[in-house]
Amino acid sequence: MPAPGDRERPGLQRRLGLPDAIVIGLGSMIGAGVFAALTPAAAAAGPGLLIGLAIAAAVAWANAMSSAQLAAQYPSSGGTYVYGRERLGPLWGFVAGWSFVVGKTASCAAMALTAATYALGGPARGVRFVAIALVAALTWVVVRGITKTAQLARVLLMVTLAALAITALVILAFTRDWQSPLMTDATAETAAAGVATAAGDPTAYGIVQSAGLLFFAFAGYARIATLGEEVRDPAMTIPRAITRALGMVIALYAVLALLLLATIGADGIAASPLPLLAAAQAADVSWVGLILRVGATVASLGALLGLMSGVGRTAFAMAREGDLPPQLATVDEQHHVPAVAQLALAAAVVLLVAVTDLRHAIGFSSFGVLTYYAIANLSAWTQDDTHRRWPRPLQLAGLAGCVLLAITLPIGSVLVGAAVIAAGVVGRSAFRRPEDSAPA
Repeated sequence: MPAPGDRERPGLQRRLGLPDAIVIGLGSMIGAGVFAALTPAAAAAGPGLLIGLAIAAAVAWANAMSSAQLAAQYPSSGGTYVYGRERLGPLWGFVAGWSFVVGKTASCAAMALTAATYALGGPARGVRFVAIALVAALTWVVVRGITKTAQLARVLLMVTLAALAITALVILAFTRDWQSPLMTDATAETAAAGVATAAGDPTAYGIVQSAGLLFFAFAGYARIATLGEEVRDPAMTIPRAITRALGMVIALYAVLALLLLATIGADGIAASPLPLLAAAQAADVSWVGLILRVGATVASLGALLGLMSGVGRTAFAMAREGDLPPQLATVDEQHHVPAVAQLALAAAVVLLVAVTDLRHAIGFSSFGVLTYYAIANLSAWTQDDTHRRWPRPLQLAGLAGCVLLAITLPIGSVLVGAAVIAAGVVGRSAFRRPEDSAPA
């Protein structure tokens, strides 16, 4: 029997297997990359987009290995928030968790706006209203339980992959005017002449900045780690799910980026908020646009679904430790989900949808998540040989990559992201009760 005044520690139930975890990871990544991040990345890097994609993938892979190694030792909800607390101390854990919550809340807004934009066929006056309605609908699913979330994620992923496959094959079959996916002489002459283009010049800074923006597209594998308390046999399931999901998505992004560069070029990608639709129009197969719009909308919804699940679980873990209001640690007794945290997240996403735009949301999200993974790499560095799966130089490479990509993001994203993280640290110091800091 617990001592007087003790509270029972709320917990979640392990209901997900390896296929479920892979599906949630895939669904969280595919919509974010193909349909949201390529346009601002092409605007930054121009024909250097493929190099930026390769850099983002390499940094994501190093971070994924650190996350998998840590998740096997600490299979609890919260991801790097938990790892930072256990390996580096409570303040490090808070910075990781806060960075993730605020950064991925921005990601939720970005994916809701992307889904609404594709659903309406492009920028329209009703985009924000549709995005808010989509957030409300998916929140209802998330609070119905993790099993319902995984089932919907599987359906959304199947529709997305089918639509992407059909669209890509049709574009391949009907495109006649192929371009080089690398910088051509004409592109170089245009840049040298100072002619304005939609895409940026392939400078080192532009390429690294594009990698930072594209990192937004790969960060969905964190959803798997944040669900650690709801996965069966987590020490085996989480590392396998992370590596398999990320490997599949890297291959998919590379193929689609090559296809877009070869059909509409970097300028075409940078100029269009719907680059795959622009590629279909360039191939004179606009009729495939309906299939693509359905697939893009569904993919963005899948990413939004995974994001909402992951952010809610991290907020739940932070509230359980006293780093966020304790009400967010409330678990719905019927559906075994942190319902209050999910509802609070939905309210924050609706606010961001109403006031932000897609590019700013992506940049801000990337800064927060890169901070989160920098702490994950530091945490993995401290693990002993018993729990080590990969050598320490990989964690050092991941840390260096996170710092480099973060500082080369658009300056507005860096300044706002740093200010929000600092505000969180100050707020924690001001409002955290002394007993919450006492050792257990």
